[in-house]
Amino acid sequence: MRSAGIDIGSRAIKLVLVDEGRVVLRAVEDTGSDPLAVCQRLVDGVAYDAIVGTGYGRHLFKAHWPATEVISEIKAVAVGATTLVAGCRTIVDIGGQDSKALALDGNGKVRKFVMNDRCAAGTGKFLEMMATALAYTREEFVAAAGRAARAESLTSMCTVFAESEVVSLIARGAAKEEIALGVHQSVASRIAALAGGVPVEEPVVFTGGCAHNPRLASLISEAVKHPLRVPESPQTVAALGCALYGVAERR
Repeated sequence: MRSAGIDIGSRAIKLVLVDEGRVVLRAVEDTGSDPLAVCQRLVDGVAYDAIVGTGYGRHLFKAHWPATEVISEIKAVAVGATTLVAGCRTIVDIGGQDSKALALDGNGKVRKFVMNDRCAAGTGKFLEMMATALAYTREEFVAAAGRAARAESLTSMCTVFAESEVVSLIARGAAKEEIALGVHQSVASRIAALAGGVPVEEPVVFTGGCAHNPRLASLISEAVKHPLRVPESPQTVAALGCALYGVAERR
């Protein structure tokens, strides 16, 4: 039984292939301006018995690959995280355009979730824009935040106003590293406030593309007062959940 899971996100498209319960392929590409072309490249030459899709573009994908079953991102990330971390009770997921917190019961079922998908604040897009304002690459941005001994506070979480605030701080001579740390702290505070909408219990799993950012992970851990478990490939957890869901549905 070979089952594929595809997560068509706003910033990246992820594909995971599971064969007899074992991951045999993981692939990630930027979504770009033509997500269907990216999807085509990812699935070309991949043999599967079932394919399950999730993410912003799941219905667009199904329209071109009609055999696809689609599930919500909430269900997909829950299945993936509970498979990777036994007993997972809370998931913090930060993607390119949204962030969410899920509380699970002892059987891995979602009992409550909250989501920020109306504003870029607290998302990967927000971090990207702040890095650009500071003339950093993503890697330089994370490293700069890690070097800072103190943080410059940001008063606004609105992306437009925060960007203006960063520009003003630079003009006043503030250290770029301290601004970078301040941006990270503001996102961590936003995520902690979001997670406050669900019961936060350990193990807490951090998923999504932003989970590759170790400075952000440590700050969120401090803010929610719990250690975070980061899977080996946090960006593909939802795609893995889709693939595993496809296996379960065929049994």
